[in-house]
Amino acid sequence: MTKRIYYTKPSITELEISLANDSVKNGWGDKCYEYINRFEKLFSEHLGVKYALATSSCTGALHMGFSALGVGPGDEVIVADTNWIATIAPIVHLGATPVFVDVLSDSWCIDPNKIEQAITPKTKAIVAVHLYGNLCEMDSILAIGAKHNLPIIEDAAEAVGSVYKGRKAGSMGVFGTFSFHGTKTITTGEGGMLVCNDEQFFKKVETLSNHGRSKEQTKQFWPDIVGFKYKMSNIQAAIGCGQMQRIEDLIQRKRSIFHYYREALSQYSCIQINSEPSYVINGCWMPTIVFSDDSGVTRELLVKEFIKENIDARVFFWPLSSLDFFKSNTNNVQAHRLPSQAINLPSYHEMTKDDQNRVIGVIRSCIENF
Repeated sequence: MTKRIYYTKPSITELEISLANDSVKNGWGDKCYEYINRFEKLFSEHLGVKYALATSSCTGALHMGFSALGVGPGDEVIVADTNWIATIAPIVHLGATPVFVDVLSDSWCIDPNKIEQAITPKTKAIVAVHLYGNLCEMDSILAIGAKHNLPIIEDAAEAVGSVYKGRKAGSMGVFGTFSFHGTKTITTGEGGMLVCNDEQFFKKVETLSNHGRSKEQTKQFWPDIVGFKYKMSNIQAAIGCGQMQRIEDLIQRKRSIFHYYREALSQYSCIQINSEPSYVINGCWMPTIVFSDDSGVTRELLVKEFIKENIDARVFFWPLSSLDFFKSNTNNVQAHRLPSQAINLPSYHEMTKDDQNRVIGVIRSCIENF
């Protein structure tokens, strides 16, 4: 059988291994936060933000951020219908209601016009999810937030390396969150990060992250509120420090894989690939193709042919409103149209051009023979 092509996997070198080993041997006692503090500093400097808090997951970072904003029962939070459930799980856990709106046909990110239409007196916040490395139209979304006095949250889990008009994804909202899952551009195995520029907000999140114990509290083991336990381990952060030393190379490798796909598939007018307008640098976490309605190419066909060639077949996100435990909203036309005609393309850092050519060959075969 031909070599399996994975949809993504991490790039780990001797650098990350040596730092992880050091944290295992020496990262205890008064050094138990050493790598965590270093990772947070490196990441905040990379983004150009004042504060960063390493967490056990992006979901945990969102949970604490929403909680610090006071999201709770009776509130509504506007999110794109095209999403992974991790974005809205914390909203539900806090007793609030996610309001699903449609996405744009080119970026597959939340449609600003639909946001404005969905705002009610119950709206507490708006979440801009940067999907697959594509970027939301942040100028429009930030303007809506300012107009209605609503905080904008950036879920940048998939957008390390993406830049909007000179501003890095995750740095523009009231707070931003990132994922370092093993599939992401940089990884700590599992893990996440919350970033922001507001000192008072950061102190709230920092207190929540430590079981509600404030750094300003003088009593030992005295929580001021009921908080959370979403800390990243020192060992994970050590791996993250190694990844941060390589971050520009890791981003550029993702971009080069994406551009090879884009160039090879540019002859097919029936294919749409990740958007990258002139004012955007796409971090290209997950190259994705969407076929036109008249192409005849479907998700089922793509999955079947990829599996036949021993290539991972990762499907486009289902609309959240299609899940059984939420109210269906087929008015979100793009969100319900896209999954049946799309697939994510393999893009791990060590992919060779031969690997990519195998993927491209399957796509060409689907277009030309079916």
